[in-house]
Amino acid sequence: MTKTSMTLLALACALALSACGGKSEGGHAAAGEAKSSSAGLPDGNIEAGREFAAKGGEGIAPCASCHGADGNAPIDGMYPKLGGQYADYLAHSLQAYRGGTRAGATADVMAAQAKNLSDQQIADLAAYYASVPGSLRDLQNAN
Repeated sequence: MTKTSMTLLALACALALSACGGKSEGGHAAAGEAKSSSAGLPDGNIEAGREFAAKGGEGIAPCASCHGADGNAPIDGMYPKLGGQYADYLAHSLQAYRGGTRAGATADVMAAQAKNLSDQQIADLAAYYASVPGSLRDLQNAN
């Protein structure tokens, strides 16, 4: 490859990577800030998500009833921690539960809860839980 074609390839890669970016530091929403989603959802509202997570909605139980306060204290080990999770992951997961395409231990329970969620409610919940300081652990702090 010539030097010019290598430069063009590097530029194309940089542009492609920058198109995937646009997140606040760490990929999580900062306080009061909500980013649009790769799930094709509207911008989420953190405060609306906080309220919905605590109170639930028409035919939908509060998220806190299984995932605990701020999504960091599940009532049972089978329920995941949501606080501090990436907004896009949460949004895609809720969309998959709503559409019946996500499987797993709690898929039936979550599908029943998510089936009546609107796109805006999913975006709000994802923005809220992404804004909460999490207690998730990864392999870097497993010990």
